Amino acid sequence: MSLPIPASARLMNLKVTAPVVWGRSLFACRRALGVQGGRRGSQPCRRRPGSALNAALYSSTTDPKNMTDYLWARYKETKKATDGGDDRSVHAVRTRPYQKVTEMESFTSFLVGESSNFQNDDIAYELISSSLSNLLNPDAIFSNNEMSLSDIEIYGFDYDYTLAFYSKDLHTLIFNVARDLLINEYRYPEELRKYEYNPNFAIRGLHYDVQRALLMKIDAFHYIQLGTVYRGLSVVPDEEVIAMYEGSHVPLEQMSDFYGKSSQGNTMKQFMDIFSLPEMTLLSCVNEYLLKNNIDYEPVHLYKDVKDAIRDVHVKGIMYRAIEADIGKYICYGEQTQAVLSKLANHGKKMFLITNSPSSFVDKGMNFIVGKDWRNLFDIVIVQADKPNFFNDKRRPFRKVTERGLLLWDKIHKLDKGQIYKQGNLYEFLKLTGWRGSKVLYFGDHIYSDLADLTLKHGWRTGAIIPELRSEIKIMNTEKYIRILTWLQGLTGLLERMQIYRDAESQMVLQEWIKERKALSVEWNNFN
Repeated sequence: MSLPIPASARLMNLKVTAPVVWGRSLFACRRALGVQGGRRGSQPCRRRPGSALNAALYSSTTDPKNMTDYLWARYKETKKATDGGDDRSVHAVRTRPYQKVTEMESFTSFLVGESSNFQNDDIAYELISSSLSNLLNPDAIFSNNEMSLSDIEIYGFDYDYTLAFYSKDLHTLIFNVARDLLINEYRYPEELRKYEYNPNFAIRGLHYDVQRALLMKIDAFHYIQLGTVYRGLSVVPDEEVIAMYEGSHVPLEQMSDFYGKSSQGNTMKQFMDIFSLPEMTLLSCVNEYLLKNNIDYEPVHLYKDVKDAIRDVHVKGIMYRAIEADIGKYICYGEQTQAVLSKLANHGKKMFLITNSPSSFVDKGMNFIVGKDWRNLFDIVIVQADKPNFFNDKRRPFRKVTERGLLLWDKIHKLDKGQIYKQGNLYEFLKLTGWRGSKVLYFGDHIYSDLADLTLKHGWRTGAIIPELRSEIKIMNTEKYIRILTWLQGLTGLLERMQIYRDAESQMVLQEWIKERKALSVEWNNFN
């Protein structure tokens, strides 16, 4: 937020000789505007001695040494508030950093309490107390839109990574089978067998530049996160990345849309599926081998071959047969799944299942997770739905699947409970069931292909199952992460307030802070 100089000068009753930049501190803006309790009050801001507002009384005519001392004093007070004043901390936080949310809350309360010791210095008090928030529960449900479950009449579910969760052994299986397919069927070098799956190499959401064979993280504003760009298994220097892309911004037309396509072809492919983790790792391993051995290759062909090999693991049924042969190894038994589904059914809720997996695979998995009577819980079961085409293609009719897995050719006039159907489309589903609008809540793991169209086109409520969120929240709740984030926000606030001082000595101090903030931002962005 920014205010014109005359208005801000009248507001603060100060003589301002340089533009005042108001930063992201909502608390500071509210105080400056006289906002009380969330409303714009008539009372002026109360200023205590040493107030941040009084800081503007320092001008370019102030003794440079005093000005420098003043800035570093504010720095030390804010840093002291961030660090909690000394080495005291909560023992439970240090020894077991995310055992319980209540224990973590005590550390936040500790920091807030320490910051209150600096109330005579409004800068430290405002920056630290306003930057801390309650810690998150890693097992919580997060809502982007308010909803009452009493209004939900129908519950829908995907199968893979929604009702069925898989162990890390599955990704190792997919990687190994796809790697061997590249060697045996696509004639890639035999030496690739030495590469093993690394579960810590990639995360969902990364982008892959098909033409340049680069794997990277791109933020929501289409900027490449420097330090995250990989060629093979090696990090690409920031200078080289900036030279290649003429900066760090990637134009919208090069980015993937909801379905992994772009107007210029698959220039930038985003990997959003959990099953894509072994694909990213395999791509990087093959790139690494070819580069290290100075083998000339076409990156587009490599991308297509790896993509096809990963697809073959699914399409040829290799993955399904392996899981069915050893369900206990690959599927994580969810002891609460059966209880939740039974509770919904007992309360008269309708339930349906829509999955891309084949019927025999789903049947054996649900027998393991829920029990042999699992079909009695669901009103409709649809397999091999071919999502996201299921949600958009009106031309594909439903087909009945017999107990032996045979497909019937008779026309479907209604969807019967206990019967399994294949293919179909959402428009026919809505016509046959009448399950429309916000009374339907559907859960899936793929934000784009499972959830986006249902909300945007059909008004269904949707819930995303994001298993990675639990570990991310646990990291965010650690003492080290909180200290880094709190000090980063405190230092940012200091820069926003002190940038009004334009004398040379003050600017030298501010430049030191800017360098520290940049290094701190890199550490925060790469925190794990």
